[in-house]
Amino acid sequence: MKIGNVEVKVSVLSIGVFVIFTIFLLVASVFSSDVRSQLIWLIPGLFLLLVIPVVLNYMSRSEYADIAPVYEAEAKTVRIKLINENMIGKPVRVEGVVEKVRFRFLNRPQFIVADRSGEIAVKMFTNPDEDIHEHDVVEVLGMVIHRYVAVGDPVINCVSIKRIGKKAGPAKER
Repeated sequence: MKIGNVEVKVSVLSIGVFVIFTIFLLVASVFSSDVRSQLIWLIPGLFLLLVIPVVLNYMSRSEYADIAPVYEAEAKTVRIKLINENMIGKPVRVEGVVEKVRFRFLNRPQFIVADRSGEIAVKMFTNPDEDIHEHDVVEVLGMVIHRYVAVGDPVINCVSIKRIGKKAGPAKER
């Protein structure tokens, strides 16, 4: 779904919650007159289960779109091995291969990106513009943060991840 110039994606989890509560509301309204009398409040509440995630996704994606050019200009290209505690709060650019993708179904994907020097977790708080898969060669723009609020090893809070090359693919055995 596109709102303005921002592509908004609703997570499978949000849709699943909406469907489950819709079924629950339909069944409950058939068997209970108390529920039927409250439908004037329950139906708008049901639709908020879809509207709120869409609005939050729109806000995140539009904010990322606004700050991506700033990161593009300020980020320094670094090797993953060189990312450390001293870089917390600094914008970086990393190029590497996506080794693993997690939490895509929540619209909060986490990528494990590796270059020849090491690997690092790359967290996003919304879906990227492109559909990124394992073995894609990517460029990551983001800020180095702690894995957990104030502690943990450094990870990248990703603002932009772009495919820059063909899939690297696993090595074939001969």
